[in-house]
Amino acid sequence: MRQLGLGSYRTALYLCRRLRRAMVNPAREPLAGVVEADETYIGGSRVRKGVKGRRVGGKIPVAVAVENRGDHTGRIRLQVLTDVSSSSLHAFVQKNIATGSQVNTDGWKGYWGIALAGYAHYPQTQGSPERAGQILPWVHRVIGNLKTWLRGTHHGVDREHIQGYLDEFAFRYNRRRYREHAFLTLLVLALRTKQVPVSQILSGSSA
Repeated sequence: MRQLGLGSYRTALYLCRRLRRAMVNPAREPLAGVVEADETYIGGSRVRKGVKGRRVGGKIPVAVAVENRGDHTGRIRLQVLTDVSSSSLHAFVQKNIATGSQVNTDGWKGYWGIALAGYAHYPQTQGSPERAGQILPWVHRVIGNLKTWLRGTHHGVDREHIQGYLDEFAFRYNRRRYREHAFLTLLVLALRTKQVPVSQILSGSSA
């Protein structure tokens, strides 16, 4: 609001959220090659001591996929899930990862069967946090960076708007080596994005 000299925070918020909506290119290519996939949880109250695994009521499940390029990462995808069931995770994989790719996951049963959809699935039992970082190194690094960004830059986010923040993080991350082109790319995508009413944008509902 200050940088653009706008007289209303509501106007600045509307503009910001419209730009976040434009950060997803409908024509983008799916991830390919060797891809690591995992889930994480964002928001909610602190988990009670002794509660482990995927029993994290109140938190938002988020699927994460990262291209493993050996000594570095490629592109990423992030998506809010309703749950971490096989139907949700299979839909995420098929939407965001090209058929024929190698998909590395932990041993969670939600990923069982994705080989039948045309993927080379390599599940490994995660065990300790240390081992998790070894079998899925890049996706865990991206998850760590995401949570640091959400806490440090935004100090937490509202549940109804979390997908917009995930889209922004993915947009920035995927263009981290080409920052000079990111702004022009965003302008082009924004011009192609269908206009959405102010009330719909500010409420967080989808078009």
